[in-house]
Amino acid sequence: MKNIRTLVQQYAADLPLKQASTPPSAWYMDAGVATLEKDAVFGSTWQMVARLDQLQEKGAYVTADVAGEPIVVVKSDAIRAFYNVCRHHGAKVMNGQTGCQKTLTCPYHGWTYSLDGELIHNTFFDEVEGFDKSQNGLKPVRVETWENWVFVNLNPNAPDLKTSFGSFYDRFVSLKLGLLHFWTRREYRLESNWKVFVDNYLDGGYHIPFIHRGLSSVLDNPEYVIEAVDSHCLQACPMAEANTETAKVREGKTAWYVWQYPNFIINAYEGDDGVKIMDTNLVLPDGPEGCLVICDYWYLDVSDSAKDYNDEGVRIADEIQTEDMGICASVQRGLNSRSYDTGRLSAQKEAGEYLFHQLLYKDLIRKLD
Repeated sequence: MKNIRTLVQQYAADLPLKQASTPPSAWYMDAGVATLEKDAVFGSTWQMVARLDQLQEKGAYVTADVAGEPIVVVKSDAIRAFYNVCRHHGAKVMNGQTGCQKTLTCPYHGWTYSLDGELIHNTFFDEVEGFDKSQNGLKPVRVETWENWVFVNLNPNAPDLKTSFGSFYDRFVSLKLGLLHFWTRREYRLESNWKVFVDNYLDGGYHIPFIHRGLSSVLDNPEYVIEAVDSHCLQACPMAEANTETAKVREGKTAWYVWQYPNFIINAYEGDDGVKIMDTNLVLPDGPEGCLVICDYWYLDVSDSAKDYNDEGVRIADEIQTEDMGICASVQRGLNSRSYDTGRLSAQKEAGEYLFHQLLYKDLIRKLD
């Protein structure tokens, strides 16, 4: 940990944006940093684990992995979350990704828990002394909801969701995201550290004209606006008229690109009648030099008549994600070069990256203190 502290402190956190550089390249490769992030970042922040539409029926559940911990979120009289770990010998209780059950039953020895996490059935324990069934329920995890999503936090002392999100929590009420319906999910495995993907997203549209020609065609790039505040970055850009494939499925007046620290992203396109198209990205580490990006696609109209339009929008989004995968892999290779350690930030474009690095540094150094 002494070596990790030295590595973390190599980032010049006290410099203003106009003088700032990226963190050292080792932050993006070192296994010790990745281990520290698991606890200091992903184990201490609100993590999106499910959609509200998945938890409408009593008994509906969703499983997830948060900071290496198995989690199950279930609908009882309210939405509840638990460590998905049996209190008997530690087996995973619910093994499916989603489902609906009247109880939560461990497949190993049949220990059964209510939807509220209480232990209600365990055989061959009549002669066990000093065993209190009421003290052997599933361990709860903090859970809250916002808009269309369910979040959990493994840190019992962390601020609540609204406090943690700051102005992000209320400012998108006017977009009426709750009116949108889930369409489909795509998952992408990248050959780059999770922070490379976030850096790429937060470069203020810097890379869009060079990497995303199709997306660039529908954005009025000179009017791109970046606002980095609290623990989120809002990037907004007026939509431009274009006769391209992308223009046919990316319609509206304004494109909203929003990142909430550390790894939740919303891309929404607002027209005269509100947002009709949205996708979210959840960025999860997969080792020091890999990550998983989970993309959920949402539409206002999910009727049969909208299928071709919606599917074409997903296809275009897949092209954009593939372009990002390529450039992120290229960056990761460059970070491994002996010729590179840090790079300067554009004060005009990369305020979002600067905020990300500042928040990350604070979490890492706080855990080391």
